[in-house]
Amino acid sequence: MNIVELLDSSAVEADIQSVSKDDVLAEMTDVLLRSAHGLNREAVLSVLQERERLGSTGIGEGVAIPHGKLKNIEQLTLAFGRSKKGVDFDSMDGKPAHLFFLLLAPEDSISVHLKTLAKISKLLKDQHVREQLLVAGSAEELYEIIRVEETA
Repeated sequence: MNIVELLDSSAVEADIQSVSKDDVLAEMTDVLLRSAHGLNREAVLSVLQERERLGSTGIGEGVAIPHGKLKNIEQLTLAFGRSKKGVDFDSMDGKPAHLFFLLLAPEDSISVHLKTLAKISKLLKDQHVREQLLVAGSAEELYEIIRVEETA
């Protein structure tokens, strides 16, 4: 399954305003809820915060992939956001995170959850892709870059 099959274009935010890790999690939850109707905001936020307590999902190079598992969802769902200023996300390299993929998976999914995390990581390890995402002008452009680069 491709990233864009899981990422609704309405769940892309070009200008994350948050300046703290917890606020980014809350703002990205709101971005996700634009397309994942019916989810409980507090339950999503709680799962994400719990995962962050285990260790930061800031993977470095300006990228963070907050993720978690919920009982009451049937399929993986994604949101993407970009912070122009960058946010201290306790990343492994100590650099601020600018690009955020939020991933929620059903509680019983293992392989598809890990495969999707790997696809996102692979996509964002490409410096050219990261640079394109950082300079894109709109949410529509961000979505299109993800779509094109994932299938390249």
